[in-house]
Amino acid sequence: MIASSDVDTRAEASLFSDPIPSEMDALCPSPPGPTRPQRDYERIGGRAGTSFCQTLIHLLKGNIGTGLLGLPLAVKNAGLVLGPISLLCMGVVAINCMQVLVKCSHHLSIKMNRPSLTYGEVVQYGMENVSWLRRHSQWGKQTVNVFLIITQLGFCCVYFVFLSDNIKQVVEAANATTFNCHMNHTNQTQVLVPSFDSRLYMLCFLPALILLVFTPDLRYLAPLSLVANLLMSTSLILIYFYSLTNITYPINLPYVGRAKDYPLFFGTAIFAFEGIGVVLPLENKMQRPQSFIPVLYLGMGIVTFLYISLGTIGYMCFGEHIGGSITLNLPNCWMYQAVKLLYSFGIFITFALQFYVPAEILIPPVLARVSQRWEKAVDLLLRAVLVIFTCALAILIPELDLVISLVGSVSSSFLALIFPPILQILTFHTEGLSPLVTVRNIIISVIGFIGFLTGTYIAIAEIVARNGLKREEAFSSYMVQ
Repeated sequence: MIASSDVDTRAEASLFSDPIPSEMDALCPSPPGPTRPQRDYERIGGRAGTSFCQTLIHLLKGNIGTGLLGLPLAVKNAGLVLGPISLLCMGVVAINCMQVLVKCSHHLSIKMNRPSLTYGEVVQYGMENVSWLRRHSQWGKQTVNVFLIITQLGFCCVYFVFLSDNIKQVVEAANATTFNCHMNHTNQTQVLVPSFDSRLYMLCFLPALILLVFTPDLRYLAPLSLVANLLMSTSLILIYFYSLTNITYPINLPYVGRAKDYPLFFGTAIFAFEGIGVVLPLENKMQRPQSFIPVLYLGMGIVTFLYISLGTIGYMCFGEHIGGSITLNLPNCWMYQAVKLLYSFGIFITFALQFYVPAEILIPPVLARVSQRWEKAVDLLLRAVLVIFTCALAILIPELDLVISLVGSVSSSFLALIFPPILQILTFHTEGLSPLVTVRNIIISVIGFIGFLTGTYIAIAEIVARNGLKREEAFSSYMVQ
């Protein structure tokens, strides 16, 4: 994401207790002052809250990241015509679900006399609207937090794979990197000096990322985050330029992909669109929260355009050779090798922001059980263990495209597609919710659940198949030697 989808402000309450700050709270503390329940529905004081433009920038940052770079492969899996159409439909549905979440939050915060609510709290209070679900409402909040943890740790796994693949490619092509940026015949960066396995690169990044998450206050990373955002924005412009200027004609690509690959498209696309966790923190911090819906429409309209355009243009440029990230297809000239390094630096910094959410949900309950003398040591130990855990998961599945699709299918589908429509039914079922809206919400949730089942199954099947093929190749190579 532009420091991302990449800065995902999905912080929620601790898994079983009170709300905790998000990474948005750490980078941009909320100002004091009245909030939503007030009659005028705006914050008092000229400096209180974020402006329209600031909120728009944060919304873009929270939705544009590594998922964007994987969309050309997603379009390949769906087809040159079906892919963009599906992305447009998914964008419309995702925006609708975000609006539904904001609407439910407004309604329930007034009803509960709360200034603001987290995603988990909205689900909790929505369930309390239904008598037979009321005593289980706490489980709703905990379920949302579990999926937030899975999603954020999944992002961290994706970052490990992204960093290792891109840096490995830069190192292997270093001796032959030139100033000639013409496309080679295979449309891919030429690998001229094979180095060690990408999983060893992940282990090389492990100590640096552990030290990064030891940062006591994310505000210390704010200057680096700003630089990372600028570098990643520049990198995206160069990627667009290269892809647009190197499309070969005629374009002989399938308009519709294979049916068995479509679930992989779904997982990658919903991974990219899973910015719903950024919505409530941003809306809660606006000076004029009633202006958030226009921000949402404008911001997500821009995001959807970027997704469709880069996904389509990238696939048209690199065709069947497109990789799990479009950066892996850039030529081995210094300018585009620099693009990989700059984007990798942005992802490296963003890792700490994504990691903040699961760390602040999981670690405080543990620290509450230890003496103050050992709090710091235990805190650092747990942070290191969580980073090692994400690295281990990435090493087990070192396939960037499949990791993205799996994370999207498993957790993003619930947060972005399944929960919001159900939440609207729970929240407004006693207030004359129209049958048409109810049917629409049920259809969206069912589609999300089908995508979860098929996407997860196909991604896991592909992971098993690729690992089996790699073992066979390694065994054959060993026998030849």
